[in-house]
Amino acid sequence: MISQRFDEKNIFVIPGFHGVHEALIQGQPRIMELWLSEGKKPERVRKILALAGDQGVPVSFKKGTVFSHLLPDTAHQGIVALVEEFHYSDLEQVIKVSLKNDDRAILLVLDHITDEGNLGALIRTAAFFGVHGLIIPKDRSAGVTVAVLKRASGAWLHIPVVRVVNLGRTLDLLEKRGFWIIGASGETTDSIFQFDWNRNLALVLGNEQKGLSRSVKQCCHQEVSIPAQGNVESLNVGVAGGVILSEIIRHRNIV
Repeated sequence: MISQRFDEKNIFVIPGFHGVHEALIQGQPRIMELWLSEGKKPERVRKILALAGDQGVPVSFKKGTVFSHLLPDTAHQGIVALVEEFHYSDLEQVIKVSLKNDDRAILLVLDHITDEGNLGALIRTAAFFGVHGLIIPKDRSAGVTVAVLKRASGAWLHIPVVRVVNLGRTLDLLEKRGFWIIGASGETTDSIFQFDWNRNLALVLGNEQKGLSRSVKQCCHQEVSIPAQGNVESLNVGVAGGVILSEIIRHRNIV
């Protein structure tokens, strides 16, 4: 289990150069200590060491076996930052901030995405396209772990992630606040290229195997699909999310 938490210190680790570098630049979350593998080439870590020095972050050099034991299945690159536990954002605050964008709010809602790699990739994709917040359910869903932080490569610092108890009630709340609930589904012929994306949106992506749940479908104002041009019937949810968000931004830039 690579999402290891040090219970005695209540901290998590951010692995890899990109994630650590981004956390140091942003100044969040608070880095308590930086670990580097012994023998790491100084030119590659010089900038990180300088940032750590400026912020008074202690640096320790550890044997490679320490990293292998701590993160056995993660490409940690011989560098980890020990940080305070990840804190999810407040839903009401995310809604409030997103609605300041003149009918161009975008929230990404994940309907029980279970693969940590997909969640990390979607966090990075959402941050790239300027999504204002990402919402996941508390149960039967991947949460933010060390593996997710690694896959997101620091992008999680640029987008608030909200975790809610009930996805259906959350979507009902978003509708009341003026969001259009749009579900991505392979079961409809309504194309993403014919939809008017110039409105406040909550884009919902379904589970890797089951797609959108019945309760979530009932909350959607409309379902849309990505028209296939080749012989492959479907896309990975992370790729599909990127395609749809790209079309939303393209559409808004020409309207």
